[in-house]
Amino acid sequence: MTFKKAVGKIHLWLGLASGLVVFIVSITGCIFAFQKEISEAVERDLFFIKPPSAQAQTLPLSTLLQRAEGALDGKVYPNFITSYRSPDRTWEFMAYKDGDEKAFTFFGTVDYYKSAFVNPYTGEITGIKDYKYDFFTVIKYLHWSLLLNTIYGQPIVGWSTFIFVIMLISGLILWWPKKWNKTNIQKSFNIKWSAKFKRINYDLHNVLGFYAMLITLILAFTGLVWAFSWFQSAVYVVASQSVTPPQHKTVKSDTTAVAVKTPLDIAFRTAQNTFPEAERIGVSPATGKEGLIYIYGYRDEETYYDADGLQFDQYTGKLLNRENFKDGNAGEKLISMNYDIHVGAILGLPGKIIAFCASLIAASLPVTGLLIWLGKGRKSAKRSKRRVIHRLRFGKAVSAS
Repeated sequence: MTFKKAVGKIHLWLGLASGLVVFIVSITGCIFAFQKEISEAVERDLFFIKPPSAQAQTLPLSTLLQRAEGALDGKVYPNFITSYRSPDRTWEFMAYKDGDEKAFTFFGTVDYYKSAFVNPYTGEITGIKDYKYDFFTVIKYLHWSLLLNTIYGQPIVGWSTFIFVIMLISGLILWWPKKWNKTNIQKSFNIKWSAKFKRINYDLHNVLGFYAMLITLILAFTGLVWAFSWFQSAVYVVASQSVTPPQHKTVKSDTTAVAVKTPLDIAFRTAQNTFPEAERIGVSPATGKEGLIYIYGYRDEETYYDADGLQFDQYTGKLLNRENFKDGNAGEKLISMNYDIHVGAILGLPGKIIAFCASLIAASLPVTGLLIWLGKGRKSAKRSKRRVIHRLRFGKAVSAS
């Protein structure tokens, strides 16, 4: 057996083993690429308001938080708040609580996952969104863990993605022309649309797989960062050239301090003054007696990586620590950029379009590959049938007795 035939066998059987999972993960990634744009277009009244006058001021954050808690029946408490610089945006008060950590499905692992959207100028509730059963949440967790508990589903997704990486490399070996002449170059880089279905299907698998390979490898590698801690550690070590994570300042709230009336408002105003150019400011209220108020300033409305973090005393609203994105080492920066690379948002709308197209091609590969295999099976069956007919015709068939 030649090297290329051996690679072909590996490519085939790994594809049959992982194809279904690769298809699900790829097609859900494709659908999720524009979830923000689709959600904001379909539910515009939830996310947007009529811009107020230039002199209008937002209500205190603590007041808006109380309104959101009331809208959530006072039993569900927001643990992350997203405010926007743009005056036509509502502010989101998101509440999430874990469910049964041993549940088999994703839904069992979530107690609640919902948000109240508030007009920051009037305190009016524009709507409540239950993310637990939202379409894009289902798509996201199909992509993440096949809608199973992460401890069960993500290893399946992770190893299927790992196999997919091997298949991309083996696919490149199979694609590589024996000779770089004009005919082979034409076959390797172009789809022959005038041919029969079998040839078109082969070209869709072979040619599109080649063109999408680099982007799909990036999508796969960024997925593996979440799936396996050892892979994330390897990425960090390679990028930072260090096996030792940097030390970060540890602070906590002072339980003996004299509490002020609205420490959350004090902290938020400080953050607004600290991040005057931030498109979004995210706030995580303190939990526990020594817990901190965490506030993040995002420089872009689309991405998450380019953000600085502030830590405040929950009793006084005093700023205790600041962590800047630019101060992190290369490994920290790359890991923090992982999500934005994975969804293509790091390159804006063009990046999302590229991620969408690459995911769509990745989803097509198991389908076109299966059709190629089935076609070869039918061809092999026809050959066997012709051999039997030939033997019978010339009296060489062996009696079953």
